[in-house]
Formats: sequence, structure tokens, C-alpha cells
Amino acid sequence: MSSSVNINSIMEHLLERISVDPNICFGKPCIKGTRIWVALILDFLAAGNTFEEILEAYPYLSQEDILACVAYG
Repeated sequence: MSSSVNINSIMEHLLERISVDPNICFGKPCIKGTRIWVALILDFLAAGNTFEEILEAYPYLSQEDILACVAYG
């Protein structure tokens, strides 16, 4: 039971990094403080890009931001 509580708290922490605002990017889920869509990051991952490649292309993101996109997806 404690592991499920831990997983839930980790998921909640990650999902706090995602925002949905109808005034930003037409309400599409974005990484908080950016206009980078969750779907864009998921598309990069689906295409085979590594975390490192994404972070190189978007140096202001963190590994946690990418994990948040995966958690949201």
C-alpha cells in the first residue's frame, strides 16, 4: 500500500508541471511556464528521440518536465 501512495504522490508532483489554460495554446496541455505542448514532447519520444536530445533542443526544460508529459499522456 505504501508504494501506491508513493507513486500517487510522484504522479501528482509531476502533473503539477503541466498546465491547461484556454488562453495559452488554445487550451492544449503545455509544460507550465512554456508554450511547449505535451503532445510535442510525446511525439518526439514516439519518434525515437531520447530525453537528452529533447533537452538539447529545449535547454530550458528539465527531465522532470519530460516525465510530466509522459505521466500526463
